[in-house]
Amino acid sequence: MAEDVKEKVAVNRRNATEAVFEDLRGAILSGRIPVGSRLPSEEKLALNYGVSRPMIREAMRSLQTLGLTRSRTGSGSYVISAQQVSELAYGELSARDLVEARPFIEIPAAGWAALRRDDATLAKLVVLCDRMDAETDSLTWVRLDSDFHCLIAEASQNALFARVVTQSRQAMMRQSELVNLMADRRISSNREHRLIAEAIAAGSEMAARDAMQQHLAQVEQAMTWIASSPPPVGS
Repeated sequence: MAEDVKEKVAVNRRNATEAVFEDLRGAILSGRIPVGSRLPSEEKLALNYGVSRPMIREAMRSLQTLGLTRSRTGSGSYVISAQQVSELAYGELSARDLVEARPFIEIPAAGWAALRRDDATLAKLVVLCDRMDAETDSLTWVRLDSDFHCLIAEASQNALFARVVTQSRQAMMRQSELVNLMADRRISSNREHRLIAEAIAAGSEMAARDAMQQHLAQVEQAMTWIASSPPPVGS
């Protein structure tokens, strides 16, 4: 199991976390790692797969989000189900909470940002887009993604929009991790982010709203697919 993944990692480090995640997920869903099993420690998994501990940590968080594992303080992570939950959750917020609420906050925020943005904000948006395009580390990309959405909310100069997005940041990052691992949306997201930034730079409220709406619609579509996603082929 781990040896096959090591070969994939050696070929493409960019997809290392995805390869580890899919290997563990497939093993759990197929019963090769039965319910009740205690998974090896992060250190052992990192050694077995030939990846870093942060990559293992990201994969483990996503397994927990899918309802397949649970972390017990001081004891490790255990397999609790061989079926993904239909209602995904990120701490106190569910995937449905985010999907339903984000359009009512981030679409108008993007529109106001286009009308109220300044040169400093535009420069930061461009830098974030450039950094996301060049970034190969998935965890770093997720943080940049959240920075991008928080900056737009701040640029709207609406304190409530900014507060809600900031307070939802951790849940949004968890969602972004899962979407990138299972739906491989990083490159598409980069293009969508760039379109949002360009519309804001042009000062077009309508174009900024439309670009954000299309981006969030794609995220919702990915989350819908993830919730019903079958086990990997060969599991």
